[in-house]
Amino acid sequence: MSMPLYLHSSTRLLLIRPHKKFLLHINPLHKTNLQRTPLAGRVDSSSSSSSSFDPVRFEADRLRLDAEAREAMVSAAGSSESAGDPNAWKWTIRKRVWDLMERENIAVNPRPVHHRIPNFVGAANAAELLGKLEAFQRAQCVKVNPDSPQKQVRFLTLAGGKKLLTPQPRLRTGFFSMLQSQILPPGCLNEACTSVGVAKFGRPIGLDERLTVDLIVIGSVAVDPNTGARLGKGEGFAELEYGMLRYMGAINDDTLVVTSVHDKQLVGDIPAEKLLVHDVPVDVICTPTQVIFTNTTIPKPQGIYWDKLSPEKLGQIRILRELKRRIERETGQVLPSGPSEKLPPTAQRRQNRNNVNMQKK
Repeated sequence: MSMPLYLHSSTRLLLIRPHKKFLLHINPLHKTNLQRTPLAGRVDSSSSSSSSFDPVRFEADRLRLDAEAREAMVSAAGSSESAGDPNAWKWTIRKRVWDLMERENIAVNPRPVHHRIPNFVGAANAAELLGKLEAFQRAQCVKVNPDSPQKQVRFLTLAGGKKLLTPQPRLRTGFFSMLQSQILPPGCLNEACTSVGVAKFGRPIGLDERLTVDLIVIGSVAVDPNTGARLGKGEGFAELEYGMLRYMGAINDDTLVVTSVHDKQLVGDIPAEKLLVHDVPVDVICTPTQVIFTNTTIPKPQGIYWDKLSPEKLGQIRILRELKRRIERETGQVLPSGPSEKLPPTAQRRQNRNNVNMQKK
């Protein structure tokens, strides 16, 4: 027997019987023609031609670099607590959700889900509800994160004849790739929804690309349905991607941000007042059983906040370094730099003492 679906908003609860056809109505997407000054030249990511692209090597490199990134996040999470980081509460919530998903076996490969955007049981069902949103149906170009739980969203985007904009993994090799089903080889739609397929079939774009993104789909570790406050896995790439799209004039405050998560990833203890200026809130949450309109009042980021961007993060992302140099060259001004992600000496000594004490026990 089919279960009913519950659609929540901050003001009402609607019961939708699954045997009836329904359409979720939200405010139409409001587009404005943002003015921006074209930059000389073009920042493009390097693409791989089908003749030279090695999918086995690409996937091996991706998995190796992902493993290294997760190890770095494990270290960052531990350092955050030992150093008295004011954002340590974020890691507490993330760990609680990751632990719960593994303990209750609602996590899906790749596992363990710790330090990932967690894949979950029912991810395809959440994607189907997302696909029924009027905003999705009307969208011509949808930006979707490259993580496993949003694979079905990427499929629905391409299958619906829409443009799929997806970032290259951790922005390591470039920027975004654009895919369209019309230019894919026959029978390659499923492959195009994977990281290998994006690298193989996607058209790399640069920061000077003229485009309008109608809808953003973002992955989450935890999200508050009452405020739209969201936590990712802790690397900040979703925020950087959002900031660069704002810089390009591809999105604005009215561009809806949607996330798909398991119901157990809904939390009520993300303090919105502690979020940083670059944290991206969500307008709509899709789970396997419900659609929630958050009516968020949290301001959306307005661009790239260079004073929050650490030298270490800047060093990892080539396109950001190139953009920074271009802006500085054209404005004649040096952009600010954020604090280092490395622990200060006192915090490092405290961590070393803790490690020694643990070894003695």
